[in-house]
Amino acid sequence: MMNILLTGASGFVGSGVRRSLLQRGMPVRSVFRSETSALMSDIRGDTVELQPSLGGSTDWRTAVAEIDAVVHCAARVHVMRDTAVDPLSEFRNINTLGTMNLARQAAAAGVKRFVFVSSIKVNGEGTAPGMPFTAQQVPNPIDPYGVSKWEAEQELHALAAETGMEVVIIRPVLVYGPGVKANFLNMMKWLYEGVPLPLGAIHNKRSLVALDNLVDLIVTCIDHPQAANQTFLVSDGEDLSTTELLQRMSRAFGKRPRLLPVPVWMLEAAASLLGKKSVAQRLCGSLQVDISCTCERLGWTPPVSVDAALRKTAQHFLDQQKQ
Repeated sequence: MMNILLTGASGFVGSGVRRSLLQRGMPVRSVFRSETSALMSDIRGDTVELQPSLGGSTDWRTAVAEIDAVVHCAARVHVMRDTAVDPLSEFRNINTLGTMNLARQAAAAGVKRFVFVSSIKVNGEGTAPGMPFTAQQVPNPIDPYGVSKWEAEQELHALAAETGMEVVIIRPVLVYGPGVKANFLNMMKWLYEGVPLPLGAIHNKRSLVALDNLVDLIVTCIDHPQAANQTFLVSDGEDLSTTELLQRMSRAFGKRPRLLPVPVWMLEAAASLLGKKSVAQRLCGSLQVDISCTCERLGWTPPVSVDAALRKTAQHFLDQQKQ
């Protein structure tokens, strides 16, 4: 049985991977940034490694000793309002230099495989309708987060060619599930409270991925022979418009959505006047991914349907409201 080192064990994705690995009885060494975050975890059964620094000079030698595979979920994540003076430098320090520092020490220790959770932002910020991103097309990262992830991907492939350590790249789209934060959580709050939303006439297409589906793919890639040195896009396999997402999330709550059919051009004009063009792009624009290569190469299909994942997400939200 493989020994796994998991970074970002307290994060949204990392905690899901940790839970899945422990449920499968796999030996896991989980990396936490602090003792507090480790103690707050509601699951046990692994070895805990405390590593407050994730930069280019971190000493990982003890952590990677006798490890067969690394699952690297830790990252400086994308934020809507970055206050850093030099965002690209900050992202590179963790997502590029930090990743490569860990990967080089892992290769030196004889680690067989390095699974890197990257981002669809490596491909770009949006797609034309019916023209989804693929893993084979030339990347076009726009923002500092996407650039830092793309740079890490390139250096990881070079390291694999140099050392023989296998590298697997996974680029998720927007991840949702129990405990999701940020904009998805805000959307659930508005729907739960019955707030009227001017989003009833949007006909875009966006790929999403449920946490359970992403975790299943990550765990599959730990030892699947066909995953070695490949890049995989991942989604639920069903694309939704913003309006459809709101409707189906409302059904998961057992509610009827209050959606006003405001034309997209009017939403975009209002967003432009308010300096919120990026918000309009996310609400009205398309971002689709083609996961056919992922499914065919690995013999994998997303195990959880969109509606089942939305129901699970909604139930967690409702449970939190009762506390």
